[in-house]
Amino acid sequence: MLKRLISLILAALQTLVFNIFTKNDDIQTLGVISHEKYQTFESFGTSSAWWSQNIGDEKTADEIARLLYDDETGLGLDVYRYNIGGGEHENPDCRIWDTSRRTESFYVLNEETGEYEYDFTRDANARRMLDYAVRYGASQVILFCNSPHFSMTKSGHASGGLEPNVSNLPKENYAAFVDYVLTIADWFVEQGYPVTAISPINEPQWSWGGEWVGQEGCHYTADETVEVLEMFALEMQKRGCKYKLSGPESGQLTEEYFDYVDKFFASEILNGFCDSISAHSYWIDNNWWAKSQFAEKMAKQYPDKKFEMSEWCELPMTLDPNSIESGLYMANVIMQDLSWMNAVSWQSWTAVNGDGVLDLVNGELVAYSRYYAYKQFSSFIKPGMSRVRLKNSAGDESSVSSIAFADENQTVIIIINNEDYAQDIGLYGNYESMEIYRTDAENNCNGIYSGEMLRQISVSPKSITTIIYEN
Repeated sequence: MLKRLISLILAALQTLVFNIFTKNDDIQTLGVISHEKYQTFESFGTSSAWWSQNIGDEKTADEIARLLYDDETGLGLDVYRYNIGGGEHENPDCRIWDTSRRTESFYVLNEETGEYEYDFTRDANARRMLDYAVRYGASQVILFCNSPHFSMTKSGHASGGLEPNVSNLPKENYAAFVDYVLTIADWFVEQGYPVTAISPINEPQWSWGGEWVGQEGCHYTADETVEVLEMFALEMQKRGCKYKLSGPESGQLTEEYFDYVDKFFASEILNGFCDSISAHSYWIDNNWWAKSQFAEKMAKQYPDKKFEMSEWCELPMTLDPNSIESGLYMANVIMQDLSWMNAVSWQSWTAVNGDGVLDLVNGELVAYSRYYAYKQFSSFIKPGMSRVRLKNSAGDESSVSSIAFADENQTVIIIINNEDYAQDIGLYGNYESMEIYRTDAENNCNGIYSGEMLRQISVSPKSITTIIYEN
Protein backbone atom coordinates (compact mmCIF):
# COMPACT_ATOMS: atom_id res chain seq x y z
CA MET A 1 0.00 0.00 0.00
CA LEU A 2 2.83 2.38 0.91
CA LYS A 3 4.65 1.56 -2.31
CA ARG A 4 1.53 2.36 -4.36
CA LEU A 5 1.02 5.65 -2.44
CA ILE A 6 4.61 6.71 -3.12
CA SER A 7 4.18 5.81 -6.79
CA LEU A 8 1.03 7.94 -7.04
CA ILE A 9 2.74 10.91 -5.36
CA LEU A 10 5.73 10.67 -7.69
CA ALA A 11 3.43 10.44 -10.70
CA ALA A 12 1.56 13.55 -9.62
CA LEU A 13 4.82 15.42 -9.08
CA GLN A 14 6.04 14.31 -12.49
CA THR A 15 2.96 15.74 -14.19
CA LEU A 16 3.10 18.96 -12.13
CA VAL A 17 6.76 19.61 -12.86
CA PHE A 18 6.20 18.92 -16.55
CA ASN A 19 3.38 21.46 -16.67
CA ILE A 20 5.58 24.06 -15.02
CA PHE A 21 8.54 23.24 -17.25
CA THR A 22 6.55 23.61 -20.47
CA LYS A 23 5.22 27.11 -19.90
CA ASN A 24 7.71 28.41 -22.49
CA ASP A 25 5.63 29.00 -25.60
CA ASP A 26 8.68 29.47 -27.83
CA ILE A 27 9.54 25.79 -28.16
CA GLN A 28 7.70 22.51 -28.18
CA THR A 29 8.56 20.29 -25.25
CA LEU A 30 8.16 16.52 -24.94
CA GLY A 31 7.99 14.73 -21.63
CA VAL A 32 7.30 11.11 -20.75
CA ILE A 33 4.52 10.47 -18.24
CA SER A 34 5.71 6.97 -17.42
CA HIS A 35 2.87 5.98 -15.05
CA GLU A 36 0.26 6.37 -17.83
CA LYS A 37 0.59 3.13 -19.76
CA TYR A 38 -1.21 1.74 -22.79
CA GLN A 39 -0.55 -1.53 -24.64
CA THR A 40 2.40 -3.82 -23.99
CA PHE A 41 4.38 -4.30 -27.16
CA GLU A 42 5.05 -7.83 -28.44
CA SER A 43 6.79 -7.93 -31.81
CA PHE A 44 7.92 -6.53 -35.14
CA GLY A 45 8.03 -8.78 -38.20
CA THR A 46 7.77 -9.27 -41.93
CA SER A 47 6.55 -11.76 -44.53
CA SER A 48 8.27 -14.33 -46.75
CA ALA A 49 5.93 -13.90 -49.74
CA TRP A 50 6.51 -13.56 -52.66
CA TRP A 51 10.26 -13.45 -52.63
CA SER A 52 11.80 -16.15 -50.42
CA GLN A 53 11.23 -18.99 -52.89
CA ASN A 54 13.20 -17.04 -55.49
CA ILE A 55 16.38 -16.60 -53.41
CA GLY A 56 18.53 -19.35 -54.89
CA ASP A 57 21.91 -18.09 -53.71
CA GLU A 58 22.87 -19.21 -50.19
CA LYS A 59 25.12 -16.23 -49.49
CA THR A 60 22.33 -13.83 -50.46
CA ALA A 61 19.84 -15.69 -48.26
CA ASP A 62 22.22 -15.43 -45.31
CA GLU A 63 22.73 -11.69 -45.84
CA ILE A 64 18.99 -11.01 -46.14
CA ALA A 65 18.30 -12.89 -42.91
CA ARG A 66 21.03 -10.98 -41.10
CA LEU A 67 19.74 -7.63 -42.29
CA LEU A 68 16.21 -8.50 -41.18
CA TYR A 69 16.68 -10.42 -37.91
CA ASP A 70 20.07 -9.75 -36.36
CA ASP A 71 19.79 -7.53 -33.28
CA GLU A 72 23.20 -5.93 -33.64
CA THR A 73 23.58 -5.36 -37.38
CA GLY A 74 20.02 -5.67 -38.74
CA LEU A 75 16.45 -4.70 -37.96
CA GLY A 76 16.21 -7.12 -35.04
CA LEU A 77 12.77 -8.33 -36.13
CA ASP A 78 10.95 -10.97 -34.07
CA VAL A 79 8.35 -12.49 -36.44
CA TYR A 80 8.88 -14.41 -39.67
CA ARG A 81 5.65 -15.02 -41.60
CA TYR A 82 6.08 -18.18 -43.68
CA ASN A 83 3.73 -18.65 -46.60
CA ILE A 84 2.10 -22.09 -46.90
CA GLY A 85 1.59 -21.90 -50.64
CA GLY A 86 -1.48 -23.08 -52.49
CA GLY A 87 0.63 -25.00 -55.01
CA GLU A 88 0.13 -22.94 -58.15
CA HIS A 89 3.71 -23.75 -59.15
CA GLU A 90 2.56 -27.35 -59.74
CA ASN A 91 -0.91 -26.56 -61.07
CA PRO A 92 -0.99 -27.52 -64.78
CA ASP A 93 -3.86 -25.07 -65.29
CA CYS A 94 -2.30 -22.17 -63.35
CA ARG A 95 -3.83 -18.80 -64.27
CA ILE A 96 -1.45 -16.54 -62.28
CA TRP A 97 0.45 -14.49 -64.84
CA ASP A 98 3.23 -13.40 -62.43
CA THR A 99 5.43 -16.50 -62.17
CA SER A 100 7.09 -15.17 -58.99
CA ARG A 101 3.75 -15.57 -57.21
CA ARG A 102 3.28 -19.21 -58.12
CA THR A 103 4.05 -21.07 -54.91
CA GLU A 104 5.54 -24.52 -54.44
CA SER A 105 3.50 -26.71 -52.11
CA PHE A 106 4.32 -29.52 -49.68
CA TYR A 107 1.16 -31.26 -50.91
CA VAL A 108 2.00 -33.16 -54.09
CA LEU A 109 0.13 -35.57 -56.36
CA ASN A 110 1.60 -39.06 -56.53
CA GLU A 111 1.34 -39.94 -60.20
CA GLU A 112 1.31 -43.66 -59.48
CA THR A 113 -1.41 -43.77 -56.82
CA GLY A 114 -3.38 -40.69 -57.87
CA GLU A 115 -3.36 -39.52 -54.22
CA TYR A 116 -1.90 -36.37 -52.70
CA GLU A 117 1.02 -36.86 -50.31
CA TYR A 118 3.22 -34.60 -48.20
CA ASP A 119 6.76 -33.93 -49.36
CA PHE A 120 8.65 -31.63 -46.99
CA THR A 121 11.72 -31.49 -49.17
CA ARG A 122 9.86 -29.05 -51.39
CA ASP A 123 9.91 -25.24 -51.22
CA ALA A 124 13.62 -25.59 -50.48
CA ASN A 125 14.63 -21.94 -51.04
CA ALA A 126 11.86 -20.65 -48.77
CA ARG A 127 12.69 -23.20 -46.07
CA ARG A 128 16.37 -22.24 -46.21
CA MET A 129 15.38 -18.60 -45.82
CA LEU A 130 13.36 -19.58 -42.75
CA ASP A 131 16.35 -21.47 -41.34
CA TYR A 132 18.58 -18.42 -41.65
CA ALA A 133 15.91 -16.14 -40.17
CA VAL A 134 15.59 -18.33 -37.09
CA ARG A 135 19.37 -18.61 -36.80
CA TYR A 136 19.69 -14.81 -36.76
CA GLY A 137 16.96 -14.27 -34.18
CA ALA A 138 13.43 -14.81 -35.50
CA SER A 139 11.77 -16.01 -32.30
CA GLN A 140 8.24 -16.34 -33.72
CA VAL A 141 7.16 -18.13 -36.90
CA ILE A 142 3.63 -17.56 -38.18
CA LEU A 143 2.46 -19.95 -40.90
CA PHE A 144 -0.09 -18.27 -43.16
CA CYS A 145 -2.18 -19.20 -46.22
CA ASN A 146 -3.48 -16.98 -48.97
CA SER A 147 -5.63 -19.84 -50.28
CA PRO A 148 -6.30 -23.52 -49.65
CA HIS A 149 -4.33 -25.88 -51.89
CA PHE A 150 -5.65 -25.69 -55.46
CA SER A 151 -6.77 -29.36 -55.32
CA MET A 152 -9.28 -28.47 -52.57
CA THR A 153 -10.91 -25.53 -54.35
CA LYS A 154 -14.05 -25.34 -56.47
CA SER A 155 -12.23 -23.84 -59.44
CA GLY A 156 -9.14 -26.03 -59.25
CA HIS A 157 -7.11 -22.84 -58.77
CA ALA A 158 -5.58 -21.23 -55.68
CA SER A 159 -5.93 -17.85 -57.43
CA GLY A 160 -9.62 -17.61 -56.55
CA GLY A 161 -12.88 -18.77 -58.02
CA LEU A 162 -13.90 -18.44 -61.63
CA GLU A 163 -16.59 -16.13 -60.30
CA PRO A 164 -15.51 -13.24 -58.02
CA ASN A 165 -16.91 -12.67 -54.51
CA VAL A 166 -17.77 -16.35 -54.07
CA SER A 167 -15.81 -18.62 -51.72
CA ASN A 168 -13.56 -20.99 -53.61
CA LEU A 169 -13.49 -23.55 -50.79
CA PRO A 170 -16.49 -25.93 -50.80
CA LYS A 171 -17.84 -26.78 -47.34
CA GLU A 172 -17.19 -30.47 -47.87
CA ASN A 173 -13.45 -29.60 -48.01
CA TYR A 174 -13.32 -27.50 -44.83
CA ALA A 175 -12.10 -30.47 -42.77
CA ALA A 176 -9.48 -31.39 -45.39
CA PHE A 177 -8.17 -27.81 -45.36
CA VAL A 178 -7.92 -27.85 -41.56
CA ASP A 179 -6.01 -31.13 -41.58
CA TYR A 180 -3.72 -29.89 -44.37
CA VAL A 181 -2.66 -26.73 -42.50
CA LEU A 182 -2.30 -28.44 -39.10
CA THR A 183 -0.31 -31.32 -40.57
CA ILE A 184 2.14 -28.83 -42.06
CA ALA A 185 2.27 -26.74 -38.87
CA ASP A 186 2.85 -29.81 -36.69
CA TRP A 187 5.71 -30.89 -38.98
CA PHE A 188 7.42 -27.51 -38.53
CA VAL A 189 6.96 -27.76 -34.76
CA GLU A 190 8.46 -31.25 -34.76
CA GLN A 191 11.52 -29.93 -36.60
CA GLY A 192 12.07 -27.40 -33.80
CA TYR A 193 10.86 -24.23 -35.49
CA PRO A 194 9.35 -21.66 -33.06
CA VAL A 195 5.85 -21.76 -34.57
CA THR A 196 3.68 -19.43 -32.50
CA ALA A 197 0.60 -19.14 -34.72
CA ILE A 198 -1.17 -20.24 -37.88
CA SER A 199 -3.25 -17.90 -40.03
CA PRO A 200 -5.34 -19.90 -42.53
CA ILE A 201 -7.35 -17.04 -44.07
CA ASN A 202 -6.09 -13.89 -45.78
CA GLU A 203 -8.14 -10.77 -46.59
CA PRO A 204 -11.41 -12.69 -46.92
CA GLN A 205 -13.54 -9.73 -47.96
CA TRP A 206 -11.78 -9.14 -51.28
CA SER A 207 -13.31 -10.70 -54.40
CA TRP A 208 -10.38 -12.98 -55.36
CA GLY A 209 -10.75 -14.61 -58.74
CA GLY A 210 -12.88 -13.95 -61.78
CA GLU A 211 -10.75 -12.29 -64.41
CA TRP A 212 -8.22 -10.96 -61.86
CA VAL A 213 -5.68 -13.68 -61.04
CA GLY A 214 -2.62 -11.78 -59.88
CA GLN A 215 -1.91 -14.00 -56.89
CA GLU A 216 -3.31 -16.73 -54.66
CA GLY A 217 -6.41 -15.76 -52.69
CA CYS A 218 -9.81 -16.93 -51.52
CA HIS A 219 -12.98 -15.01 -50.74
CA TYR A 220 -15.04 -15.80 -47.61
CA THR A 221 -18.06 -14.02 -46.18
CA ALA A 222 -17.86 -13.12 -42.50
CA ASP A 223 -20.01 -16.15 -41.65
CA GLU A 224 -17.87 -18.47 -43.78
CA THR A 225 -14.73 -17.05 -42.18
CA VAL A 226 -16.05 -17.84 -38.71
CA GLU A 227 -17.19 -21.33 -39.71
CA VAL A 228 -13.76 -22.24 -41.11
CA LEU A 229 -11.84 -20.76 -38.18
CA GLU A 230 -14.11 -22.46 -35.66
CA MET A 231 -13.20 -25.81 -37.21
CA PHE A 232 -9.53 -24.91 -36.85
CA ALA A 233 -9.98 -23.94 -33.20
CA LEU A 234 -11.83 -27.14 -32.31
CA GLU A 235 -9.30 -29.36 -34.07
CA MET A 236 -6.37 -27.49 -32.52
CA GLN A 237 -7.89 -28.04 -29.08
CA LYS A 238 -8.37 -31.71 -29.88
CA ARG A 239 -4.76 -32.09 -31.00
CA GLY A 240 -3.37 -30.00 -28.14
CA CYS A 241 -1.60 -27.58 -30.47
CA LYS A 242 0.71 -25.21 -28.61
CA TYR A 243 0.53 -22.48 -31.25
CA LYS A 244 -2.36 -20.05 -31.49
CA LEU A 245 -4.92 -19.27 -34.20
CA SER A 246 -4.67 -15.87 -35.90
CA GLY A 247 -7.42 -14.23 -37.88
CA PRO A 248 -9.40 -13.10 -39.65
CA GLU A 249 -6.66 -11.03 -41.39
CA SER A 250 -9.15 -8.49 -42.69
CA GLY A 251 -7.68 -6.44 -45.54
CA GLN A 252 -9.19 -3.15 -44.40
CA LEU A 253 -10.31 -1.91 -40.99
CA THR A 254 -13.17 0.41 -41.82
CA GLU A 255 -16.76 0.29 -40.58
CA GLU A 256 -17.81 -1.43 -43.81
CA TYR A 257 -15.91 -4.55 -42.73
CA PHE A 258 -16.46 -4.48 -38.95
CA ASP A 259 -18.80 -7.45 -39.33
CA TYR A 260 -15.71 -9.66 -39.74
CA VAL A 261 -14.50 -8.45 -36.34
CA ASP A 262 -17.90 -8.69 -34.66
CA LYS A 263 -18.76 -12.15 -35.95
CA PHE A 264 -15.25 -13.37 -35.08
CA PHE A 265 -15.70 -12.44 -31.41
CA ALA A 266 -19.43 -13.27 -31.36
CA SER A 267 -18.38 -16.89 -31.82
CA GLU A 268 -18.12 -18.51 -28.39
CA ILE A 269 -15.51 -20.88 -29.78
CA LEU A 270 -13.25 -18.19 -31.24
CA ASN A 271 -13.82 -15.72 -28.42
CA GLY A 272 -12.68 -18.31 -25.94
CA PHE A 273 -9.80 -19.58 -28.05
CA CYS A 274 -8.27 -16.34 -29.40
CA ASP A 275 -6.85 -13.52 -27.26
CA SER A 276 -6.26 -11.20 -30.22
CA ILE A 277 -7.40 -10.22 -33.68
CA SER A 278 -5.06 -9.87 -36.65
CA ALA A 279 -5.76 -7.52 -39.53
CA HIS A 280 -4.08 -5.38 -42.17
CA SER A 281 -3.63 -1.63 -42.22
CA TYR A 282 -4.32 -1.04 -45.90
CA TRP A 283 -6.27 1.85 -47.44
CA ILE A 284 -6.42 3.85 -44.18
CA ASP A 285 -2.97 5.46 -44.26
CA ASN A 286 -2.94 8.79 -42.37
CA ASN A 287 -6.65 8.35 -41.65
CA TRP A 288 -7.00 9.26 -37.98
CA TRP A 289 -10.78 8.83 -38.05
CA ALA A 290 -10.78 5.27 -39.39
CA LYS A 291 -7.95 4.10 -37.15
CA SER A 292 -9.24 5.72 -33.97
CA GLN A 293 -12.75 4.46 -34.71
CA PHE A 294 -11.42 0.89 -34.82
CA ALA A 295 -9.41 1.43 -31.62
CA GLU A 296 -12.49 2.83 -29.87
CA LYS A 297 -14.52 -0.17 -30.99
CA MET A 298 -11.92 -2.58 -29.62
CA ALA A 299 -11.64 -0.71 -26.32
CA LYS A 300 -15.39 -0.56 -25.74
CA GLN A 301 -16.55 -3.92 -27.09
CA TYR A 302 -13.49 -6.16 -26.70
CA PRO A 303 -11.32 -4.65 -23.96
CA ASP A 304 -9.66 -7.99 -23.16
CA LYS A 305 -8.54 -8.58 -26.77
CA LYS A 306 -5.35 -7.38 -28.46
CA PHE A 307 -4.84 -6.05 -31.98
CA GLU A 308 -2.00 -7.33 -34.18
CA MET A 309 -1.25 -5.35 -37.34
CA SER A 310 -0.03 -8.22 -39.48
CA GLU A 311 0.47 -6.73 -42.95
CA TRP A 312 1.16 -3.39 -44.61
CA CYS A 313 3.03 -1.89 -47.53
CA GLU A 314 2.52 1.30 -49.51
CA LEU A 315 -0.46 0.77 -51.84
CA PRO A 316 -0.36 1.92 -54.51
CA MET A 317 3.40 2.45 -54.43
CA THR A 318 4.02 5.92 -55.83
CA LEU A 319 7.07 7.08 -53.87
CA ASP A 320 10.68 6.46 -54.88
CA PRO A 321 11.75 3.73 -52.40
CA ASN A 322 15.21 5.29 -52.20
CA SER A 323 13.80 8.66 -51.10
CA ILE A 324 13.41 9.86 -47.53
CA GLU A 325 9.76 10.56 -48.40
CA SER A 326 9.22 6.81 -48.77
CA GLY A 327 10.83 6.14 -45.40
CA LEU A 328 8.79 8.88 -43.74
CA TYR A 329 5.58 7.49 -45.20
CA MET A 330 6.21 4.07 -43.67
CA ALA A 331 7.35 5.56 -40.36
CA ASN A 332 4.15 7.59 -40.08
CA VAL A 333 2.01 4.50 -40.66
CA ILE A 334 3.92 2.51 -38.02
CA MET A 335 3.51 5.31 -35.50
CA GLN A 336 -0.19 5.70 -36.31
CA ASP A 337 -0.87 1.99 -35.91
CA LEU A 338 1.00 1.82 -32.61
CA SER A 339 -0.59 4.97 -31.16
CA TRP A 340 -3.99 5.42 -32.83
CA MET A 341 -4.81 1.70 -33.01
CA ASN A 342 -2.89 0.35 -29.98
CA ALA A 343 -1.27 -2.42 -32.05
CA VAL A 344 0.78 -4.87 -29.97
CA SER A 345 2.56 -6.16 -33.09
CA TRP A 346 3.47 -4.57 -36.42
CA GLN A 347 4.47 -6.66 -39.44
CA SER A 348 5.34 -5.47 -42.93
CA TRP A 349 4.35 -7.24 -46.14
CA THR A 350 7.06 -8.36 -48.59
CA ALA A 351 10.48 -7.91 -47.03
CA VAL A 352 12.45 -8.19 -50.29
CA ASN A 353 10.70 -6.59 -53.23
CA GLY A 354 9.99 -3.25 -54.84
CA ASP A 355 7.41 -2.58 -52.12
CA GLY A 356 9.55 -4.10 -49.34
CA VAL A 357 12.39 -2.80 -47.19
CA LEU A 358 15.11 -4.63 -49.13
CA ASP A 359 15.38 -5.51 -52.82
CA LEU A 360 17.61 -7.28 -55.30
CA VAL A 361 18.50 -4.83 -58.07
CA ASN A 362 20.64 -6.24 -60.88
CA GLY A 363 21.75 -8.97 -58.53
CA GLU A 364 22.79 -6.53 -55.78
CA LEU A 365 21.04 -6.35 -52.41
CA VAL A 366 19.71 -2.84 -51.76
CA ALA A 367 18.35 -1.39 -48.51
CA TYR A 368 15.61 1.14 -49.22
CA SER A 369 14.80 4.18 -47.12
CA ARG A 370 11.91 2.15 -45.66
CA TYR A 371 14.47 -0.24 -44.18
CA TYR A 372 16.07 2.49 -42.07
CA ALA A 373 12.70 3.98 -41.17
CA TYR A 374 11.64 0.57 -39.85
CA LYS A 375 14.95 0.24 -37.99
CA GLN A 376 14.23 3.48 -36.09
CA PHE A 377 11.43 1.51 -34.42
CA SER A 378 12.44 -2.16 -34.47
CA SER A 379 15.97 -1.72 -33.13
CA PHE A 380 14.81 0.12 -30.03
CA ILE A 381 11.22 -0.81 -29.15
CA LYS A 382 11.52 -4.32 -27.77
CA PRO A 383 8.96 -6.95 -26.67
CA GLY A 384 7.72 -6.28 -23.16
CA MET A 385 7.96 -2.50 -23.40
CA SER A 386 4.79 -0.54 -22.67
CA ARG A 387 3.62 2.41 -24.70
CA VAL A 388 3.52 5.33 -22.28
CA ARG A 389 2.06 8.78 -22.47
CA LEU A 390 4.26 11.34 -24.17
CA LYS A 391 3.06 14.81 -23.33
CA ASN A 392 3.60 17.43 -26.02
CA SER A 393 3.33 21.04 -24.92
CA ALA A 394 2.02 21.97 -28.38
CA GLY A 395 -0.87 19.49 -28.10
CA ASP A 396 -2.90 19.02 -31.26
CA GLU A 397 -1.02 21.95 -32.84
CA SER A 398 2.27 20.06 -32.76
CA SER A 399 4.24 20.07 -35.99
CA VAL A 400 6.00 16.79 -35.11
CA SER A 401 4.59 13.33 -34.45
CA SER A 402 5.93 11.40 -31.49
CA ILE A 403 5.52 8.22 -29.45
CA ALA A 404 7.19 6.69 -26.39
CA PHE A 405 7.77 3.19 -24.99
CA ALA A 406 9.43 2.18 -21.74
CA ASP A 407 10.41 -0.72 -19.53
CA GLU A 408 12.43 -0.91 -16.32
CA ASN A 409 15.70 -0.30 -18.13
CA GLN A 410 15.05 2.09 -20.99
CA THR A 411 12.71 4.76 -22.29
CA VAL A 412 12.43 5.23 -26.06
CA ILE A 413 11.02 8.31 -27.79
CA ILE A 414 10.53 8.47 -31.56
CA ILE A 415 9.97 11.82 -33.26
CA ILE A 416 8.92 12.28 -36.89
CA ASN A 417 9.43 15.65 -38.53
CA ASN A 418 7.53 15.68 -41.83
CA GLU A 419 8.32 19.34 -42.50
CA ASP A 420 11.04 20.56 -44.84
CA TYR A 421 12.64 22.66 -42.07
CA ALA A 422 14.45 21.79 -38.84
CA GLN A 423 12.62 22.10 -35.53
CA ASP A 424 13.87 22.62 -32.00
CA ILE A 425 12.37 20.31 -29.39
CA GLY A 426 12.71 20.67 -25.63
CA LEU A 427 13.03 17.49 -23.59
CA TYR A 428 11.84 17.01 -20.05
CA GLY A 429 12.91 14.19 -17.78
CA ASN A 430 15.30 13.01 -15.12
CA TYR A 431 17.71 10.82 -17.04
CA GLU A 432 21.47 10.71 -16.68
CA SER A 433 22.32 9.76 -20.26
CA MET A 434 20.83 9.48 -23.72
CA GLU A 435 21.56 8.25 -27.23
CA ILE A 436 20.10 9.68 -30.43
CA TYR A 437 19.71 7.91 -33.79
CA ARG A 438 18.45 9.53 -36.97
CA THR A 439 17.25 8.74 -40.48
CA ASP A 440 16.97 11.62 -42.94
CA ALA A 441 18.38 12.56 -46.34
CA GLU A 442 21.92 12.17 -44.99
CA ASN A 443 21.61 9.57 -42.22
CA ASN A 444 20.51 5.94 -42.25
CA CYS A 445 19.62 5.24 -38.62
CA ASN A 446 23.00 6.62 -37.64
CA GLY A 447 23.96 7.37 -34.06
CA ILE A 448 24.39 11.13 -33.87
CA TYR A 449 24.77 11.64 -30.10
CA SER A 450 25.69 9.69 -26.98
CA GLY A 451 26.23 11.37 -23.64
CA GLU A 452 24.51 13.21 -20.82
CA MET A 453 20.88 14.17 -21.25
CA LEU A 454 20.25 17.18 -23.46
CA ARG A 455 17.43 19.54 -22.61
CA GLN A 456 16.97 20.63 -26.21
CA ILE A 457 17.62 19.02 -29.59
CA SER A 458 17.15 20.05 -33.20
CA VAL A 459 15.35 17.55 -35.40
CA SER A 460 16.40 17.85 -39.02
CA PRO A 461 13.97 18.38 -41.93
CA LYS A 462 12.07 15.29 -43.09
CA SER A 463 13.54 13.03 -40.45
CA ILE A 464 12.89 10.22 -37.99
CA THR A 465 14.70 10.62 -34.67
CA THR A 466 14.91 7.99 -31.94
CA ILE A 467 16.00 8.91 -28.41
CA ILE A 468 16.99 6.24 -25.91
CA TYR A 469 17.18 7.10 -22.21
CA GLU A 470 18.71 4.75 -19.66
CA ASN A 471 16.28 4.56 -16.73
